[in-house]
Amino acid sequence: MTDGAAPAARRERSASESLLSITLMLEAVLVFFVTLVVFGLRALPAGIAFGGGAALLVVLLLDGRLVRYPWGVWLGWLLQAVLIAVGILVPMMYFIGAVFLAIWIYCFVTGRRLDAREAAYLARTTDLDQSTDHR
Repeated sequence: MTDGAAPAARRERSASESLLSITLMLEAVLVFFVTLVVFGLRALPAGIAFGGGAALLVVLLLDGRLVRYPWGVWLGWLLQAVLIAVGILVPMMYFIGAVFLAIWIYCFVTGRRLDAREAAYLARTTDLDQSTDHR
């Protein structure tokens, strides 16, 4: 029972948004396994380990959708600090968190560079289209 309406077009994501959201999704997978490690090492009581791990995982997944907004990117930066701070419970997370911070920085810089290139390309092609339309 379709009404014949065309499906809504999906919003095009910027390169920066795509790269940062992929990084956050990978970090969510990491948090799942870190939660199991924290539980296995009995670094925290089970309820706190699983509750805190689940909360962080959900925030990472949500922020993966929110990085299109400037405040979502800032939240991503904060989450990088949180991942490094998990090193208090699992010292290896200082290193792993730093690696993911490096990935985040790389994706942030590369995404911005790609977005700027695309904007410049679109501006050039728009200018060319407008100049050829008026002839």
